[in-house]
Amino acid sequence: MEKNLSAKYYTTPEYFESERKTMFTHSWQLLGPVSLLTDSGEYISEDIAGMKVLAIRGRDGCLRAFRNVCRHRGAVLVPKGQGRCHAIRCPYHNWLYDDAGLLKNAPWFGEDPNFHLADWPLEPISIEVWQGLVFVCIDPAESLSSQLAGVICELDDVPILDYQCVHTEKLVFDANWKIYTDNFVEGYHIPGIHPEFYDAIHFDQFETQAQDGYVKMTAPGKKDLFYKGRWYWMWANWTLSLFEGGMNTSRINPIDHQHTELIYHFYFDDVSDSAKGAIDEIIQQNLAVVRQDFQICLDIHQNYASDGYQPGPLSPKHEQGVGYFQRQYANALNGS
Repeated sequence: MEKNLSAKYYTTPEYFESERKTMFTHSWQLLGPVSLLTDSGEYISEDIAGMKVLAIRGRDGCLRAFRNVCRHRGAVLVPKGQGRCHAIRCPYHNWLYDDAGLLKNAPWFGEDPNFHLADWPLEPISIEVWQGLVFVCIDPAESLSSQLAGVICELDDVPILDYQCVHTEKLVFDANWKIYTDNFVEGYHIPGIHPEFYDAIHFDQFETQAQDGYVKMTAPGKKDLFYKGRWYWMWANWTLSLFEGGMNTSRINPIDHQHTELIYHFYFDDVSDSAKGAIDEIIQQNLAVVRQDFQICLDIHQNYASDGYQPGPLSPKHEQGVGYFQRQYANALNGS
């Protein structure tokens, strides 16, 4: 009988530090749609478990990614979010880098014969694009295609490249990222937490399949279900959910051991003015389901932190996704 992870993995700061070193430094992380990086100078700046990164389109048309860290005294170079610049200027001491990461000027630094601009470029990180989605990795343990190997064929029938990103939503809640992940990869909680969702599907036909690098959940709808009945979680911390005429993606980003940020992007094939009302409704329906999970995740985190919980059994029918994620997590943490 498989059991849930021990509470210590969710509530101890030391495990968060280990996760950052073993998982988030070495896995490919979804930043968002490449459409946000179309023109030269456009950038996306984000955190990966507290590690600050940026991706930028250069004047030469190339996509590059760097640590969002000034080489001088470690200041953040550009604010979190989306923006545009043709030079990256540190707001602290005005060190200036070009969009290829090369240091071009260090004003008022003073004369030092051992200081050379060429010795202090931004620290580069890896960047790749798959199906119009931008991924970065600080220190890859494998290629992006290898990390996505299982799900590439699984999503082959989804016209992802036909979808346009129309909305970004960021949500923060007070629970460990793995509690939310455990919750996402199972449908067992739907009757209790999502009653409207439960009424709209044939729950007796809800299926969960743990595959190589991803978890797939399916359920046929029976009335007015805006979802298309397919939900995916992919290693290490991103999701993709389908609905009629579009999809959403999310990255489950730990802020620390007890706070989590969700970065959602919503994509549609029809983005005309006449579709705006339907688009807005689908986005709000999606976000309502997401927010319904926050309170139970918060309560679970508090129970884990209280020493009042001993690991319970996992359902072989509904929680094989939980077991799969937790095994993958344990292997990553142990370096195997």
